[in-house]
Amino acid sequence: QVQLVESGGGSVQTGGSLRLSCAASGTIFRSSFMGWYRQAPGEQREFVARISRGGATSYADSGKGRFTISRDNAKNTMYLQMNSLKPEDTAVYYCNLWPLSSSNDWGQGTRVTVSS
Repeated sequence: QVQLVESGGGSVQTGGSLRLSCAASGTIFRSSFMGWYRQAPGEQREFVARISRGGATSYADSGKGRFTISRDNAKNTMYLQMNSLKPEDTAVYYCNLWPLSSSNDWGQGTRVTVSS
């Protein structure tokens, strides 16, 4: 039973844009916060952005000014608009609850590759 499905990744050049989508189960989506995370090659998974049920947002320094997190409660879907992409944004992007715990289950993620 897949409860988190990420999509929208791809390969772009530096300065390009992508819009990622996260389709979540109703149970997961009704949590207080949802978040985007990413894992670059050889690195641990890191926090990217979060959004509350009411739409309050917060961003890691890495994406401030370039990324925008949003959600559509009617569709149980969360989005991450990424502009001005840099090679250091290259990673597999995941969605999940915020905050995380040791028992979180993860989807397959969606891969973002930014070339120079």
